[in-house]
Amino acid sequence: MNYKETLLMPKTEFPMRGNLPNREPKMQEDWENMDIYKQVQERTKGRPLYVLHDGPPYANGDLHMGHALNKILKDFIVRYKSMAGFHAPYVPGWDTHGLPIEQTLTKKKKVNRKKMTVAEFRQRCADYALQQVDNQRTQFKQLGVRGDWENPYITLDKDYEAAQIEVFGEMANKGYIYKGKKPVYWSPSSESALAEAEIEYHDKRSPSIYVGFDIKDSKGVVEGDEKFIIWTTTPWTIPANMAIAVHPELSYVTVEANGGKYIIAEKLIDEVAEALSWEKPQIVKTYKGSELEYVVAQHPMYDRDSIVTLGEHVTTEAGTGCVHTAPGHGEDDFVLGQRYGLEVLCPVDEKGYFTDEAPGYEGLFYDAANKDITEKLEEVGALLNLTFMTHSYPHDWRTKKPTIFRATSQWFASIKDFREQLLNEIQDVTWTPKWGETRLYNMVRDRQDWCISRQRAWGVPIPVVYGEDGTPIITEETINHISGLIREHGSNVWFEREAKDLLPEGFTSEHSPNGTFTKEEDIMDVWFDSGSSHQSVLKERDDLQRPADMYLEGSDQYRGWFNSSLSTSVAITGKAPFKSILSHGFTLDGEGRKMSKSQGNVIVPDKIMKQYGADILRLWVSSVDYQSDVRISDNILKQVSEVYRKIRNTFRFLLGNLHDFDPSKHTVSEENLQEVDRYMLLRLQELTSKVRSAYDEYEFATIYHAVHNFCTIDLSAFYLDFAKDILYIEAKDNPRRRSIQTVYYEMLTSLTQLLAPILAHTTDEVWEHIPGVETNSVQLTDLPEAKEVKNHQELKAKWDHFMDVRDDVLKALEDARNEKVIGKSLEAHVTIVPKDDQTKELLENVSHLEQLLIVSGAEVAMEEPQAKEYDHVDVYVKAHPGEKCQRCWVVTEELYSSNEHPELCPRCASIVEEHYEA
Repeated sequence: MNYKETLLMPKTEFPMRGNLPNREPKMQEDWENMDIYKQVQERTKGRPLYVLHDGPPYANGDLHMGHALNKILKDFIVRYKSMAGFHAPYVPGWDTHGLPIEQTLTKKKKVNRKKMTVAEFRQRCADYALQQVDNQRTQFKQLGVRGDWENPYITLDKDYEAAQIEVFGEMANKGYIYKGKKPVYWSPSSESALAEAEIEYHDKRSPSIYVGFDIKDSKGVVEGDEKFIIWTTTPWTIPANMAIAVHPELSYVTVEANGGKYIIAEKLIDEVAEALSWEKPQIVKTYKGSELEYVVAQHPMYDRDSIVTLGEHVTTEAGTGCVHTAPGHGEDDFVLGQRYGLEVLCPVDEKGYFTDEAPGYEGLFYDAANKDITEKLEEVGALLNLTFMTHSYPHDWRTKKPTIFRATSQWFASIKDFREQLLNEIQDVTWTPKWGETRLYNMVRDRQDWCISRQRAWGVPIPVVYGEDGTPIITEETINHISGLIREHGSNVWFEREAKDLLPEGFTSEHSPNGTFTKEEDIMDVWFDSGSSHQSVLKERDDLQRPADMYLEGSDQYRGWFNSSLSTSVAITGKAPFKSILSHGFTLDGEGRKMSKSQGNVIVPDKIMKQYGADILRLWVSSVDYQSDVRISDNILKQVSEVYRKIRNTFRFLLGNLHDFDPSKHTVSEENLQEVDRYMLLRLQELTSKVRSAYDEYEFATIYHAVHNFCTIDLSAFYLDFAKDILYIEAKDNPRRRSIQTVYYEMLTSLTQLLAPILAHTTDEVWEHIPGVETNSVQLTDLPEAKEVKNHQELKAKWDHFMDVRDDVLKALEDARNEKVIGKSLEAHVTIVPKDDQTKELLENVSHLEQLLIVSGAEVAMEEPQAKEYDHVDVYVKAHPGEKCQRCWVVTEELYSSNEHPELCPRCASIVEEHYEA
């Protein structure tokens, strides 16, 4: 007889190899055909609503790792919530307006916008944006992200734009919107104003100059033959100088040095002396800053006064304590200038070139003018020192080129008018990580105004018309009418019609006695677009609600979407649009460096999915501490793949050993389970509790490690290993075998469900092979709840202690193997000497001890001279003196007891005779 044929070996069609790059696309096709999103929503309808509101990615280009990290994290949460008692719709969105699309069309697509109307160019932008939405949608679906992909929100949609116009109107109605001339971040490379959220800092090499200003009118405070010294890294702003600022409370001194007299802050004498190579500077006179107010200095290049003003913004961290003040080129300078009635001079045009308001420099690019202006200062004897320094400087986040401060006429949202409400709302939001609260709080606390106008074509128009006297007209009537037009025709209607045709029929205004109107040409900041999504999406869609339960984005969105959404929502509703914020870090390469094409270290999701599969990428996301910056590389992905292989093999082993198990017929009740099986059931409940808790806290790395350890330590190294001697060897309906299978089935279904939010494809694949499940997808089930196992405390104490003793025995077996006493563990006979009564009682009350230890003989003795000492027991290992059974491979001295089957042990002989002989 071929004894191999009498073994109940594992059988399953679930493949060992994942082959994910080929298998996943077919599964995604199946999900689409069955409309899995709709099925999930129908199943959970009526449950408490949980809304994770999608921050819209920009619709331009292929996905990068940041996209993948973000969308996969969101998918974990939405999938978990839908399996944990909630109704969790997920509506993906796209941000579709803005400069990058304009630039792509004009530079890469060679669209000549000068040969078409604004409306025609905008239509080209819209067409391109929608192509990009389709491209990114396909890629997001390939990641296994489940959502309402056929009904996303897109910021260029008519309804979205109309609701955004209403947000603007409501803010204007409350007095929060105004037009004014003041310095804003200006990008010469983009020819547009920028919001703070569109600024990023990079190193820049700049000239560092010290300039002397002669005194024209001493006001009787100073002698009059001194020079005020200012320091700046922007010589190009000197033509716009209108004043010198000093701090009212600081101490200032007249210093005699190198044949001249200079006024600077007393605290900065040493630094200035070193910079200007002064030898033995002498303090001649001391003043309080406030005494110097209204002293008049002479502009070093033009016949213009530069008055001394008092400014609280002046510090002694660098420079001279006397601050060059150009109200047209700095925020603090502007505020100070308003107080002193200074002219807001900005002699630089939208492209960064000097105008005729800077005589001698007309037509020069501002940065190039640094050299000419510095030479002029030297020529007139005002330049005291010139060096160069590299420092952090604001750049346009899109073009990566330096920005300037430039005073222009812009539209602003006055944040300061409702700042206290914003700060109060921030404190009512749940923040993960906790430092997010402080970060946004500080940003809002220090924010005055938000520049919301942009001098571009592709965006939502600022819905303002002007009367004949130049007065902006924004009324409830005009806003409602314009919003209605846009809801019907889209925002292009603004660019296609004359101003009068954008107003209600018969509209009149005291500002236009002749009935003539003009319209605003600027568009809104794209952050106003996405920041209005709480109104355009959460409020307008029936399947969502405001406030959302969560906004989840990268940590750069504290100054971006989190900030703009909070601002617009509090402005119009008085409330934050979110109950909680969760933020993640950036993706770096394996060395912790930022990814860039120039360094050749860019890793893209598409390549990972083609090489490894989406589930490997998803498992990687679950493995990292995503609240900080995260690393990814081929080596890291290989490590994750090994963990995936362990999990997959665990699924396969469990499935293989349930091939003859019907849960409706063969399930053993808990009280009839073997004690070790009840212990493993308890271990499963502990895992379930830990995983559920980790999902609730969004701690996915805890799940990754807990499941991996469970598969490796609890299952592979113990439960799946010793059980082979029962599952393969015993007869089909043996009670011990069915007991193990009952727990295996529970483990299989529970693990599949617990991992379903993370391993979206693999768990659905496993689910197809599980006997007796009623739904056709694990996504249509709920996560298991941790159940209480009877007498769990005593059970846990006993078997945890047994596992400690087992560790000692395994060490002893390893030592014996190294000493060539045994080969495989089944060749061993172990004698175990307990060190205390508790251990003795434990070992005497564990049945099938040799089976649990995977040895052929095990006895408990009170002493054994040859035993080695370990932590909990002493152990003596010797080679078992018997011979190997040809069916179970256990070594026994009882072979040949059966005439029919002399090569078998008594157990195997009786099984074969009873079940396999005709």
